This record gives sequence, C-alpha cells and structure tokens, in this order.
Amino acid sequence: MFHKEGHLIIVISFIIVAIINLFTNIFIVHTLTSKIIGMFSIAIFILILQFFRNPKRVTQINDSFIISPVDGKVVAIQKVFEKEYFKNDRVQVSIFMSPINVHVTRFPISGVIKFSQYHPGKYLVAWHPKSSELNERTTVVVENKNFGEILYRQIAGAVARRIVNYAKIGKTVIQGDDAGFIKFGSRVDLFLPLNSKIKVKIDQTVKGGVDKIAEK
Repeated sequence: MFHKEGHLIIVISFIIVAIINLFTNIFIVHTLTSKIIGMFSIAIFILILQFFRNPKRVTQINDSFIISPVDGKVVAIQKVFEKEYFKNDRVQVSIFMSPINVHVTRFPISGVIKFSQYHPGKYLVAWHPKSSELNERTTVVVENKNFGEILYRQIAGAVARRIVNYAKIGKTVIQGDDAGFIKFGSRVDLFLPLNSKIKVKIDQTVKGGVDKIAEK
C-alpha cells in the first residue's frame, strides 16, 4: 500500500524506468552494460516504492497518551522555550527519519486543530540544532480535553523539498490518522507540557501511530 502523495511520482518513475530499459536494450549492443543500466534503474524505482509505502497501523486510541507521529529515531529530549505558539517552556521530543523510514505523519493525539502554519525556510540537515527554527516546516497545535494543547512540527531536511500537511484549523482529528507527509524528509518535533511523563529514550526507535511517546 502506497501513500496517495506518492502515486504520481510512482507512475512517472515507472514510465521513466520502462523507457530507459527499452532504449538500452535497443541501442546499447553490449549486453552487460544494458543489464547494469537496467538493474540500476530498477533499484532506484524500488527505493521510491519503499519510500512512499504506507503500512496499515492499528492505533490504540487513548486521550492520556501521546503516540509517535512518525517512524524514526528519538534524537532529542529536552526542556526548551517554544517561541512560536506557547511562548513558554515545553518538553521537546525530536524524531529523526532516515530515507528508509516510512514518512507518513500521523496525529499524535485526538482533538481539535487550534493552529496550523506553514513556514518557508532553509534545508539544513535535519539533526542540526537550528533546523526546527530555520528549515522549511509546518507547525500544528492539537487541543485535547485530557492532555491540553500539544504542538508538533514537521521539518524538512537537506533532501526534503516538500511538506504535506492535512491539519486545518477547527478540524476534529483522530489519534493515529493520516496527518500529512514529508517528501524525502526528515524530522518531527513534539512540544509537550512540562508535567508530561516521557516514555522514550534517546536513540530509541519508534513506530508512528503505535509507540507511546508520553503520558499524562
């Protein structure tokens, strides 16, 4: 199963691979060369397929839990001053996605979207400390009756060039549902209340829509 954001890219990639293989078989006499080109183009196509995969996840909905919005590795857990929306101290949990991770973003909790803002920016590597403030990104705040307001931020990286965000202000969302996609990108930050009980550790691998990040 592939994410809808990848359908057009997959079709175009398939056509390009088919043309490459057709032309190499017709115009390149050296069979080894044509085979190498064909195998390389197919390998690239397989990488594109795996990047846009969208595995079905079963989320155990619980308003007292924050679940991971993405697949990846926890690279930061720290107290920070969140300056865009809360303008106070929060616990930041950052999850880095490598190119081989699933890049679907899922809502970390059920509630109502209170804020949703896109910011153009740079394309620093995703683990750069300033990428959360300087890179292209979207900021979304979900209000939950038990947990209060939590903020998550989709952040583009050095490779990513497009962030897709489905969160619209006033929309009621369900924990674990599709919240967007970062095309060939790279990191999501969560900003949680200071009294949140963090359930993950640095370098821990988490699965979007499944693993618990924090609880009330």
